[in-house]
Amino acid sequence: MPVEFVPSPNIVQLRPSATIAVSTRAKALKAQGREIIDLGVGEPDFDTPEFVKVAAAKAVAAGHTKYTATEGILPLREAIAKNAGTLWAGDAAQTPVAADVVVSNGSKQTLFNACFCLFGAGDEVLIPTPAWTSYVEIVALARATPVAVVGDPANGFQVTVADLLAAATPRTRGIILNSPSNPTGATWNAHVLTQILDLARSKGWWVLSDEIYRRISYEVPAASSLELTTDRSNLIVIDGVAKSYAMTGWRIGWAIAPRAVAKAMNDLQSHTTSNAATPSQYAALAALTDHAAAEESIGTMVAAFRARRDAAMTLLTEEGAPPYVHPSGAFYFFIDVSAIPNGGDDAGTVFAAHMLEDHGVAIVPGAAFGSPGWVRLSYAAAEADVLEGMRRLVSAYRAMMSVPA
Repeated sequence: MPVEFVPSPNIVQLRPSATIAVSTRAKALKAQGREIIDLGVGEPDFDTPEFVKVAAAKAVAAGHTKYTATEGILPLREAIAKNAGTLWAGDAAQTPVAADVVVSNGSKQTLFNACFCLFGAGDEVLIPTPAWTSYVEIVALARATPVAVVGDPANGFQVTVADLLAAATPRTRGIILNSPSNPTGATWNAHVLTQILDLARSKGWWVLSDEIYRRISYEVPAASSLELTTDRSNLIVIDGVAKSYAMTGWRIGWAIAPRAVAKAMNDLQSHTTSNAATPSQYAALAALTDHAAAEESIGTMVAAFRARRDAAMTLLTEEGAPPYVHPSGAFYFFIDVSAIPNGGDDAGTVFAAHMLEDHGVAIVPGAAFGSPGWVRLSYAAAEADVLEGMRRLVSAYRAMMSVPA
């Protein structure tokens, strides 16, 4: 007799990734012969730098293909700690060292490990919203309750101390920060971040600072939480090589955490995945230690992203274009389509479906990020595709707005 699958309580509320769903549908349409411009993917379109690939090949040739320590090879953890130490604003006694670092299979696993170790049933975690879709799901997998805190769209959705205090309860245990932000592309004001860090410390909240896009910023450099506090006893910094070094598939992320938290995360990982892929760790080591080559690569990529962004922003200044958040970092536009006729409470999903099915452009509905009246467009694609996709988006929005509700 067949056994019926009944989801366990662990995953009963789990939702599939909306960004992956968009990508899957776009691929299906391409397979049918449709020409699709895919602006839904949150991944640099640049190749991994050559010096990194060479380092990985040398590591494999040298036999670095066995298990490593669960927390990662010591040279990589030392390099991560050393780079973090150049940002650290506090006293020397709290300067990050290798023992405070845990290397994981991408920053997503790092975030999961942190949430699973820090939060549980009955806890609440504040999430400035719109937010990356996995934050909510990961907090829920830890049996904690994600609490959306929506900031002012006119200020890039950045939340304030007042916003957080209004959402907090005696059950609040932590907050997840992300600057530059996915999906908005906004870089948070350093003064506001400092105030939030001070508030969290005074309240005894854990701070998970996701800094995966920190090196991709434009007008103003994005600040690390390590630069803005002198006490990291409640701070877990999450980062990795995926975005800045165009190494998404290498799956290397890490946490810089208080020693006891790092040990707990390492113990958890020892029973799930063990170490991150060994050749990938050596590739990441090259990315973090060959500073001249890395800075040249990052500079070239960021300059290209900025040129695409600026060209696309020119299209959004045209009459009848939709409003959007100014993208001062990362590689996303977050665009307000809430005013379209017949969009209802989920105008972003209506608009994104229209763009994909009728105009051949894949973008992500804002509902995936907690803002159903918006859509996200990635400019981590060829400039010609970005500009053509934006032209189609502006044209479609104008056409829809010209139709009476």
